[in-house]
Amino acid sequence: MRRELARVLSKAGLCSRRVAAEWIRAGRVRVDGVCVRHPDARVASERAVIAVDGRRISGAERSYWALHKPRGFVTTRRDPSGRPTVYDLLCGVGEWVVPVGRLDLETSGLLLLTNDTQFAERVTNPKSHVPKTYRVTAKPRLDAGALERLRGGVTLSDGPTRPAIVKKLGDRGPCTAFEITITEGRNRQVRRMVGEVGGRVEKLARISIGAVELGDLASGAVRRLAEAEMRSFARERSAKG
Repeated sequence: MRRELARVLSKAGLCSRRVAAEWIRAGRVRVDGVCVRHPDARVASERAVIAVDGRRISGAERSYWALHKPRGFVTTRRDPSGRPTVYDLLCGVGEWVVPVGRLDLETSGLLLLTNDTQFAERVTNPKSHVPKTYRVTAKPRLDAGALERLRGGVTLSDGPTRPAIVKKLGDRGPCTAFEITITEGRNRQVRRMVGEVGGRVEKLARISIGAVELGDLASGAVRRLAEAEMRSFARERSAKG
């Protein structure tokens, strides 16, 4: 199969497509001994000998991380408004990784990062049904009927949501605290679902993705995923079909 050269480098886990394009234009990449300067040049990725700075690529070692994203950080590499990004927290990683999905500016909690683009696709694809659990504080108090509506699924502007698992933690002053587990990843989905039942999210944190839990990981800290955590995603995929 012939693919764009920049995409081949990205899929190998070496860098993003944007960085790959920069390397190619700078003359750092050779295909079968010939310098190629066009990122969109199509190559037979299975047969071609591709080298960066004279070193043949064979695919970077796969790397999987968990980050405790703080509030106030965006899930992008650069922000036009100058806000801090999650990449500012990855100094200890020492290799190129990308976020698996996103958390919005005001949402904290668990964010996975990897250089394995197939893994990222598997986790974020709605067909995978990977469960994601959030701890929510909403205002005003949500009654039993509102929580039951969340369990059954609500209709948003982009269609009905799947049923959710909702566990009430209690009422605190004018707010209700609860945990919600969803198997989709739409933009600002939990906030929109809460809005649909008459509430407003005051605080939102993702506490687990599949079998990976945030646990006591400090805000702003990263850790490698354990082998058991990685195997759990493979089991989930097999169970789904």
